[in-house]
Amino acid sequence: MLKSNLVSSIHKKYSSLNPNEIESISNLFFKKIILALKEGKKIEIRGFGTLAKKINKAKFVRNPKTNEKIYKDETYKIHFKIGKILHNRINSEK
Repeated sequence: MLKSNLVSSIHKKYSSLNPNEIESISNLFFKKIILALKEGKKIEIRGFGTLAKKINKAKFVRNPKTNEKIYKDETYKIHFKIGKILHNRINSEK
């Protein structure tokens, strides 16, 4: 789903809000999530899941083409754990 699809579907349900307001609210929502993850906080959205920042440790990796060892710095990734309600909705029979 694209962000524009999300904005239009929210606008259909809540016609009192104009699309620009909906887009600014969604931008604020995503910015808050990004800032919290940068600070190392865990995001929990009940019924949906949790987002947390995980560390990929610094290590030596091998270039498969040249077989040269390269040092890779520590990086971060996002870990998502699905919530029970979302898991049940996705896996339920229709």
